[in-house]
Amino acid sequence: MTVESEVRIASIPRGLTAIGAGSAPFEPVFAATELAQGEMRRVTFGDLDLLVANTSIGMVAIDDRCPHMSAPLSLGELDGCLVACPLHSGQFDLSTGNPTRMPTTGGLDADGNYHPVWAPEGREPKPDPPGVKAEARRLTRVRRVRYYPLRIRDGLLEVAVPRG
Repeated sequence: MTVESEVRIASIPRGLTAIGAGSAPFEPVFAATELAQGEMRRVTFGDLDLLVANTSIGMVAIDDRCPHMSAPLSLGELDGCLVACPLHSGQFDLSTGNPTRMPTTGGLDADGNYHPVWAPEGREPKPDPPGVKAEARRLTRVRRVRYYPLRIRDGLLEVAVPRG
């Protein structure tokens, strides 16, 4: 059995490949079998930080930043295909790229629908006094996750890294 048959690469949801990644050169990351299912790791190329996650549908590579306020998702939790942000509790489905739970600060989802401020169970939502900060939170759009193509070559996991 080859490494390629042991490790699955998940498909990238249509239209969610990161800008420039579709035609970018591939760079080695680590041994393809090094990341167990349910684990995730931050990898860095210059000023580009990526999250490589071994999800229940296979390996994915995305920006290691929450599509809400750029917190590192690698510090969050992975459950199957769901990655949770450590900053505002937003949750994203890595099989679709969509948010499955809006951040506690509320705001606009990728389709422009408003979601109010909320709090985890057992906690009161923080007050949202009127003013420019509240307006900024209401207009902050939580975008869909962006992906970087992965492949396995000679037992190494490689990711397409845009340059420039």
